[in-house]
Amino acid sequence: MDSAEYERKIASRFAAFDQDGNGYIDREDFSGAAAKLLAEFSTTARCEKGQALYYGAEAFWQGMAGIADVDGDQRVSRQEFITGAVKRLRDRPQRFAEIARPFLHAVIAIADEDGRGVTPLAAERVLKVLGVEPERAARVAGALDTDANGRIGEDDILAGFAAYYVTPEHP
Repeated sequence: MDSAEYERKIASRFAAFDQDGNGYIDREDFSGAAAKLLAEFSTTARCEKGQALYYGAEAFWQGMAGIADVDGDQRVSRQEFITGAVKRLRDRPQRFAEIARPFLHAVIAIADEDGRGVTPLAAERVLKVLGVEPERAARVAGALDTDANGRIGEDDILAGFAAYYVTPEHP
């Protein structure tokens, strides 16, 4: 895959982060995603899981801004996302997973409704809320259940999340 094709594919992931569609990724996009996830899983913002999700969203935003907000304006443009975040993380997607870990850990706690792990259906719901197209969300969520036991572990979610957002090979 050539560089231009890679950048086009990764740029398409930008829209999932730009929750309000204003052309930038900013703190409000992360807190908005948290609010949507809480609503999807009928969880209140004031409970322990809700607070952990907002804390995780803020930590994720800080990590993203630290890598990609080149001009320091507290928002990440599409070009900053491509050049700042993606190019720095392309060869190390696990670094992206580490930036996202507090947020994803909190998402997992909310999406694991029975305490036995996240189901592919719950993962699909999360992905849709985060802006992934429905058909792709179903495909990605199904692929995360690597051992086909009906449950998705945190390590699989972290790896899949990083691969989806920063590697062009991921579906």
